[in-house]
Amino acid sequence: MAKICSAFMGLLAAAALASSGLAFAADPAMTTDGVLTTHQGLTLYTFDKDTSAGKSVCNDQCATNWPPLTASDSDKAEGDWTIIKREDGASQWVYKGKPLYTFKNDKAAGDKTGDGKGDVWHVAKP
Repeated sequence: MAKICSAFMGLLAAAALASSGLAFAADPAMTTDGVLTTHQGLTLYTFDKDTSAGKSVCNDQCATNWPPLTASDSDKAEGDWTIIKREDGASQWVYKGKPLYTFKNDKAAGDKTGDGKGDVWHVAKP
C-alpha cells in the first residue's frame, strides 16, 4: 500500500508541476554520432560567413535553404547556448557563438548532405 501511495503522490506532483506552466530546461539540440542534431535527429550546421559572434547573415533565400534552429519566446539561454534576434525578428539558437541551421535537403535523421556545401557549411560539433 505504501508503494502505491508513494507512486500516486509522485504522479500528483508531476501533474501539479505540468499544470503550473513550469518546465525543466533542456538543451535545444543533442549530440548524435559526434555532431549536433535537433531532437528529431536532423543534422545542425554552422555557416562560415557568420563571422560576428552570434550574428546570422543567412537571410531570405539562404534561410529558406538553411532554416535556422529557432528558439521560442519562453526559451532561455544557458551555458554554451545563447539566443540571438535575426533580421526577420525570429529568435535563433547559437552554440558557442555560432548560429545553428538545418539543411532543406536533409530528409531523414542522420542525413548530412549539407556538410561542405560551398566550402562554407559544416556540421556543428559539440
